[in-house]
Amino acid sequence: MGGPAVVRVLRDRTAARCLAGVVISGFGTSAMWLTAGIWVKSLTGSNSLAALTVFALWAPALAGPALGALADRLPRKALLVRVNLALACLLGALVLVDSVRSVWLVFVVLVPYGAGGVLLDAAESALVARAVGAELLADFNGLRMTANEGMKLIAPLAGAGLYARFGGPAVALLDAVTCALAALVFARLPVREAPRAPAEPGSWRGELAAGLRRIRASPVLCPLVAAGAATMLLAGMNGAMTYAYVDEVLGRAPAYTGVLYAVQGAGSVAVGVLAGPLLRRLPERVFAAGGMALFALAVGARAVPGDAVAMAASAAIGFGLPCVLIAATVAVQRETPDAVLGRTAATASSLMTAPNAVALALGAGLVAVVDVRVLTAVAGAAGVVAAVVLVRHRAAGAGAENSV
Repeated sequence: MGGPAVVRVLRDRTAARCLAGVVISGFGTSAMWLTAGIWVKSLTGSNSLAALTVFALWAPALAGPALGALADRLPRKALLVRVNLALACLLGALVLVDSVRSVWLVFVVLVPYGAGGVLLDAAESALVARAVGAELLADFNGLRMTANEGMKLIAPLAGAGLYARFGGPAVALLDAVTCALAALVFARLPVREAPRAPAEPGSWRGELAAGLRRIRASPVLCPLVAAGAATMLLAGMNGAMTYAYVDEVLGRAPAYTGVLYAVQGAGSVAVGVLAGPLLRRLPERVFAAGGMALFALAVGARAVPGDAVAMAASAAIGFGLPCVLIAATVAVQRETPDAVLGRTAATASSLMTAPNAVALALGAGLVAVVDVRVLTAVAGAAGVVAAVVLVRHRAAGAGAENSV
């Protein structure tokens, strides 16, 4: 079922080149994401500073509406090219980092690097929605998920190996090269864009809120984005509990976490291939609710010890979690007018990812005072309830919601 989906996307020149750009830039980003923390830890010996590298990359997501509004005001193809080239130049500055005295430069680079990633995501989502046929949106977004998750399995290992052999500057240069290559791919997109409408004087604040208003007013988008936020909240809790789960429930060393994440990544790769065919057969809300329920049941199953259960649960988490995000992304692209698509996509992404960061902090505190088995059971039950609520409200948006 997944094979024809791949062929359908690769036969479309625009979709294939967009996907190639995502794969190339995603490889460098995934390598840098892991290496930045290792690099800072090696230079400073501080776990806190190493953890702050992840925060520096995630924090710009909070500015999603503003960055999305920018993507709506500029030619998106040119934006994809220029931002990637700018990031390539920015990453080159990291070759100057060679001691604890220059480690501050890592954070100076990571914050605008993260902001550039948010801007690129908004521009790409908006460009794809207009350049790729509506019948390919589900297939494209599913394969985009597969590509991203595949890079997360391969690139961190490559980045860590490159870092061990040549140091952090080599990984930064690798990422810079992938950004430059992505810019070249996006420059060759066979897309012609109409000129963007100029911003009306004094309307900037209203433009920032346009994406949120669009989501709140839509009977299709509002429940899907809310479900995505709830799922990412539970995903953050699950992530915070992982080390305690491995230690207290499975009785394994911390390194076993890497095995579980690899299995989880394999599940995400699989659902990315199958998402397009499934979304042609199921309404987006049913697809999202099914994935959410599977994810929640798998999280709850972690209350049960045993390696077989752990592997099955990790694969199910990887398969179920992306379903809500893919369904919401496709719905945003299909339901949103082009004029506000960039900021709507960026706002939806911010709304769905911010709870993850909050839950990571909350979960880190809870695992210190509550048994991890209780936490996993409660999180799983909450996810199942949320999935049921999503399905029960399907009738309210049934008139507007159609499968792709």
